[in-house]
Amino acid sequence: MLSKKVKTAQLFDCKTAYLMKLFEAAEYPWEMLPLIKEHIGMLLRDGIAGYTFYAEGVLVGEGVKIYPTATVEAPAVIGAGTEIRPGAFLRGNVITGENCVIGNSSELKNCILLDGVQVPHYNYVGDSVLGNRAHMGAGSICSNLKSDGRPVVIHGDTDYETGLRKIGGILADGADVGCGCVLNPGTVIGKNTSVYPLTALRGVFPEESIVKSVDNVVKRR
Repeated sequence: MLSKKVKTAQLFDCKTAYLMKLFEAAEYPWEMLPLIKEHIGMLLRDGIAGYTFYAEGVLVGEGVKIYPTATVEAPAVIGAGTEIRPGAFLRGNVITGENCVIGNSSELKNCILLDGVQVPHYNYVGDSVLGNRAHMGAGSICSNLKSDGRPVVIHGDTDYETGLRKIGGILADGADVGCGCVLNPGTVIGKNTSVYPLTALRGVFPEESIVKSVDNVVKRR
């Protein structure tokens, strides 16, 4: 049986200096979600070497490109070399690593992106953590609120009571989600795992795998 890993250290190798303490302190990645606003506030107050203010409450690294029709609401920290394309909407409490792509009509709120993340076309990423080089295909979304409004339970090898009403997707380093997928609240995708397009996901999926459907997961060869 493929192991369903959910601990922060098992899913992410955080090398982003201004995020390392946050990742090291969280046993499980969803524990970081309520701390994002406070962590950004600290970074805005203390500054990051080489970073400047794009607007009040929005700190950006060198080489960041924000198109005129994109909207970035405070507070936010945008990593060096990141591109925020036309129509993108960052609703606050967003922090990214370096060289990310936030694309056309994508919407983000209360989330963390590590280095090289791509959410390039019509994506919704709310209350989520995306690891290094994670990629979401066009139209894929992280659903972050259950229809009954109850706290999210992470269904892995055991059930994890999070106590949080809003959790979207947890994508480990190298996770690749195909076009048109829906990650139901609290879905965890393991390291270097790929998901077929048009898949509705729920639960925890192992690393180094291919998810053809919820009931058809095979080891990557």
